[in-house]
Amino acid sequence: MERFSEWVGLSAEPFQINLSANLQKPPKTLNFVLMQNQINIKNKKAKFEYDLLDKYTAGIVLTGTEIKSIRDGKASIAEGFCEFNDKGELFIINMTIQEYVYGTHYNHAPKAERKLLLNRRELKKLEKDVNTKGLTIVPLRLFLNDRGLAKLSISLAKGKKLYDKRNTIKDRENKRDLDRIQKIYN
Repeated sequence: MERFSEWVGLSAEPFQINLSANLQKPPKTLNFVLMQNQINIKNKKAKFEYDLLDKYTAGIVLTGTEIKSIRDGKASIAEGFCEFNDKGELFIINMTIQEYVYGTHYNHAPKAERKLLLNRRELKKLEKDVNTKGLTIVPLRLFLNDRGLAKLSISLAKGKKLYDKRNTIKDRENKRDLDRIQKIYN
């Protein structure tokens, strides 16, 4: 790895600058790459409350302080759901993004409606399914992609009945018991 002084163009002798040095961008540091990939906010209740049918990845329209709060991990999608407005645009409602700590009077509202970005074909299919079949759209995961943009993983879902939830709990406990037994004997 190059030393910083070689990258900037400084020579070993003091007060001499090598102007012919190759001034390139420094390589991406590992900390920057790790920072982007560690934002992964999940909606754990969604898999328990709903049967998930189709999954989509949508972009979100955000302001400057909102994306800074998301990068700090100060967001929650547990109470969120998605709705269409009169123009056929998809919005996420009840998603909480806490106010940015260093924001001034330009700070955002924590529970504002935020527009989701999908292809027109996907929007029409989702709107048709929601209106005709009585399904709902729930957020599953909020994350940052490789370019640092906030993305929301959403799913078309059908609500579970109480007995379905009991079966889910029973299956989860049985799987846990089997894993425990396998761990003892292996």
